[in-house]
Amino acid sequence: MDYLPIFIGCTAAAVVIQAGILVAMYLAVRQTTARLETLATDMRTKILPAAEVAHSMLLEFRPHLQTVVANVAESSTMVRSQIERLDATVSDAVDRTRLQVIRADELLNRTLDRVESTTDLVHKTVLSPVRQFSGLVQGITSGLEFLIGGRRKRNGVPTTQDEMFI
Repeated sequence: MDYLPIFIGCTAAAVVIQAGILVAMYLAVRQTTARLETLATDMRTKILPAAEVAHSMLLEFRPHLQTVVANVAESSTMVRSQIERLDATVSDAVDRTRLQVIRADELLNRTLDRVESTTDLVHKTVLSPVRQFSGLVQGITSGLEFLIGGRRKRNGVPTTQDEMFI
C-alpha cells in the first residue's frame, strides 16, 4: 500500500488549514489595527489637547500653588507661636490669680481671727463689767424698792404681789 498520496493529502489539508488560520489572523489583526488607529486618532484629537491644557494649567498655577502652600505654612507657624504666647500668658494669669486668692484667703483668716479676739476682748473688758454693774444697780433698785415698799405697807397702802417678788 502506498501511503504517499494519503500523506500528501493530509499535508495539503494541514497547509490549507494553516493558510486559513493565517488569513483569519491577518483579518483580525487588520481589524484590531483599524480600531487602534481610530482610538489613537481620538486620543490625539480629544485627550492630548486636554492633557496639554492641564499641563499648561499646572505650569501656570504652580507658582501660585507654591505661594499658597508657603503662606499656609507661614500662617500655621505664626498661629502656633501666638498660641504658645497666649498659653504662657494665660498660665501666668492663672498663677497670679491663684496667688492673689491665697493672699486674700490668708488676709480674711487673719481679719476674722482679729475680729474674734477683739470680740472676746470687748466681752471681757466691757460687757462683763456692764453686766456686773447692771446686776449691782438691779440689786440696789430692788433693795430700795423693798425699803420703800415696806414703808408704804406701814403707811397702810397694801403692796401687790409683784412688788414683793424679787
